[in-house]
Amino acid sequence: MSKVALVTGGTGGIGTAICTRLAANGYKIITTYFEPEEKAKAWAEAQDYDVDLYPCNVSDYNSCVELKEQILRDHGQVDIIVNNAGITRDSKFTRMTPDQWQAVISTNLNSLFNVCHQFVEGMTERGFGRIINISSVNGQKGQAGQTNYSAAKAGVHGFTMALAQEVVRKGVTVNTISPGYIGTEMVMAIREDIRNAIVDQIPVKRLGKPEEIAAVAAFLASDDAAFITGSNISANGGQFMH
Repeated sequence: MSKVALVTGGTGGIGTAICTRLAANGYKIITTYFEPEEKAKAWAEAQDYDVDLYPCNVSDYNSCVELKEQILRDHGQVDIIVNNAGITRDSKFTRMTPDQWQAVISTNLNSLFNVCHQFVEGMTERGFGRIINISSVNGQKGQAGQTNYSAAKAGVHGFTMALAQEVVRKGVTVNTISPGYIGTEMVMAIREDIRNAIVDQIPVKRLGKPEEIAAVAAFLASDDAAFITGSNISANGGQFMH
């Protein structure tokens, strides 16, 4: 029976690439969406593999409880979680509002607790699980105008390292991927001169591809990665080395 992979925010640029790669590797794909249902369904119909969509606000614990109930009813279990859902609300710190701070912390960090809390116990009981948390280069190096985002994404790896230690003897691995600037629709919408300045700061002199992040996720989900846990894999073209 195919392993079941839950990818939060799977309809975005990196999320789509991860769903596509995991589907090609034989996993049953489930993803969450928070945008209008019509847009999410149109995305699903455009994929060349079967994907099950579930509405979920990953920043809300009770919404994730409902997600768990639906998924367990339909699929019985979740074997792989990719915590990919994320937002930005950029602002200079002195102008940042409490709502901008809370929205980013809730969606990008609290969501890891909300989602994993639903499925980790089942993984440990079965003796297998893969949890892959998508962070960011800006969670490693910081970024002006992103105190909320950088704080949340730094917290992602702290969560990874702590949870990894709790479940390591139960066959469950927990790892982080920290992408640099990837050529998604969101990044390509940045004004060209600013985008070119960003590329100039990347040693490989290009943006990353969503498929390159998906390849890392696919490896971490595989049996070949069973000896890797609590790790952070940086995929940023050399922009930040630690």
